[in-house]
Amino acid sequence: MTEPVPTVPASGTIRLGQFLKLAGLADSGAQARELIAEGEVCVDGEVETRRGRQLATGDLVEVAVPTGTRAARVG
Repeated sequence: MTEPVPTVPASGTIRLGQFLKLAGLADSGAQARELIAEGEVCVDGEVETRRGRQLATGDLVEVAVPTGTRAARVG
């Protein structure tokens, strides 16, 4: 059974690197930068390598980690 994807509230627009930290998908800005640079982050199913990518409400952000995939939706 698949876990439900949490929705993380974000007021206005938010950049991908900031959202990874806010959603707990990255522990720090440095880790967020690393994950993005290594191609481990997808936005709506497509690999995203721009840390400054503007996210919109409803975007699904997924991060590949050694134990599987962690995800959060922009709220």
